[in-house]
Amino acid sequence: MYLDRIEKVRKNLAVFNADGMLVADGDNLKYLTGFLGGTGDGLLLIGTSEKKAALITDARYEEELRTSLPEGIDLLITRDYYGVAMLAAKRFKINNLGFEDTLPFKIFDVLDENFEGQDENSDIVPIPELVEWLRQVKSENELDALRHSTEVAVKAYEELLTKVEVGMTERQVANLLDFIIKGLGATSASFETIVASGYRGALPHGEATDKKLAEGELVTIDFGYFVDGYTSDITRTFALGAVDDGVKKAYQVVQQANQKAIQKIKAGVSAGDVDQAAREVIDQAEYGKYYTHATGHGVGLAIHEGPVVSTQAEERLEAGMLLTIEPGIYIPGAFGIRIEDDVIVTKNGVENLTSELTTDLISIDR
Repeated sequence: MYLDRIEKVRKNLAVFNADGMLVADGDNLKYLTGFLGGTGDGLLLIGTSEKKAALITDARYEEELRTSLPEGIDLLITRDYYGVAMLAAKRFKINNLGFEDTLPFKIFDVLDENFEGQDENSDIVPIPELVEWLRQVKSENELDALRHSTEVAVKAYEELLTKVEVGMTERQVANLLDFIIKGLGATSASFETIVASGYRGALPHGEATDKKLAEGELVTIDFGYFVDGYTSDITRTFALGAVDDGVKKAYQVVQQANQKAIQKIKAGVSAGDVDQAAREVIDQAEYGKYYTHATGHGVGLAIHEGPVVSTQAEERLEAGMLLTIEPGIYIPGAFGIRIEDDVIVTKNGVENLTSELTTDLISIDR
């Protein structure tokens, strides 16, 4: 599996006039090798002419990698990651070395000064988001992991709703969700859980505070947790007691926007058209100025992956992509509403991983 992924990288390097690549991003390292260290804990050097690859890290990971690193990837243990990488690049006969365009300038400077290719025309070459692009379409094993991750998240949210009550703080709700979902097998959150109640719901990224939940408010909860290395990303908005008709109307608009976007999805459709399907519903209801973000994004090893589902997006969807669909309305000083589902793109539509969680407005009276 990992060697196949590395080979896909090799096959795409010629597009960038490179015959080797240095990978430093932690999620990309995990995708290509299974290495569980983060960004800054190692490097992967991929050569083309010699068909070789080497993982460069330090002694903290040596014992684990001696048994877990796929055969066909050399393990180089050192504290001087980039010095050893330059030596290995010579051994791999790399002439034009590609690097991720997210590499810090300080490290770019090190490469620029120290890389020596096979001739005087050798160079280092930026390669924008090649591995990230490969990660967009998931294998069946990855999709199974994402199904499991989302299943755990759905169960956790359902249990949370049986315990939430007026008077709890947003932070208490977030901590309770953390306790529940980790008890079901999740390892860690992929982002700080959003619990935004009442007027704070108008903050799309309103992380939990000590504000208390009050009767008559909407509460938006947006959370994602890793299970088996892959994350979920779910948002639901519910009411505490009764809310007025204007709030209910806005909720129905968001619900319809979510449904229309999901109905638009299938392989071959542009991500921009999916965004437009949601945005048209909200615009027609005259809430357009209160919809302030893209409709969705990819999810996998990281909480935010490609493709982005936005107005400007031209990328065509492919079967095996996993997308969030998360339209929202945010009325400053009043309330906010967001509904987010996780869906797998298929040839003729979607597999909705969060369909067990109703998108109808739930009211909690306690």
